[in-house]
This record gives sequence, C-alpha cells and structure tokens, in this order.
Amino acid sequence: MKLVTSAVVSAALLTGATLAQAEMHPEVWADDQSVAGGTVSAEKVMTDRNGWLVVHRTDESRAPGPVVGHAPLKEGENQDVTAILTEEVMAGDHLMLMIHGEEGGMQTGIFEYTLGASEDGPIRLDGDLVMTVITAQ
Repeated sequence: MKLVTSAVVSAALLTGATLAQAEMHPEVWADDQSVAGGTVSAEKVMTDRNGWLVVHRTDESRAPGPVVGHAPLKEGENQDVTAILTEEVMAGDHLMLMIHGEEGGMQTGIFEYTLGASEDGPIRLDGDLVMTVITAQ
C-alpha cells in the first residue's frame, strides 16, 4: 500500500480546481418574469471576471438597445442577481440580460458603459455576446 503525502494531495486538488476554473465559461440563466416591482433578476450568472449584469432593451432582432438597469458581478458564480430598472418596462417588453466587464473605465466599481462605448463593455465568448433574452410579464 502506497502512502500519498499531503503535498501530493494538495497539488492534485489545486490542479482540479484550476481545471474547473479554466473550463468555466460565462453564462446567464434567467426566465421571463414580472417587472412590476421595478427590478429584473437572473437566477445565476457565471463569469470569468468581475463586472456587471446589464439589462438592455431589445426586440425580435435581438440587438442590444439602451441600458435600463445593471447590477455588479463578482468573478465566478453569482446567484439571484437583481438589477433595479432605471426606466419603466412594460409587460411584453423584451429585455437582454448581458455580462459586461469592468475594463477600460476611469473608476473601478462604477458602471461607466453607454451604448456603443468600450468602457465596461460587453464580454464575448467565441465572438458572441454572453446574454439571454427574457420577456417582461
């Protein structure tokens, strides 16, 4: 019977954690929901960096429109992320919940993005925006 030293076990655990982090890819999970309370929520958001869950208006074209809310994200798994809406959203409106980074702005921790800007801009996975579209109820 071989004895495994704690250094070997620690190295194996560290390697497993590193592989799990490397395989993590950004994603947003959210369902259609009521916005009557002036908020919109994502059940879970996975991200490989600190940043923002940004709520854009959209339509059937699924192109991001004006920002109507945002909430901070930490690197890793974020549960029950809620953004306060800054404009009135009606039942039937389509909302795009998108992950934005925290890069390029003048201040860390302050959301500085405006439509088309690079500050705190959207992140992409294989060239695609990381987002989901929901319908306000």
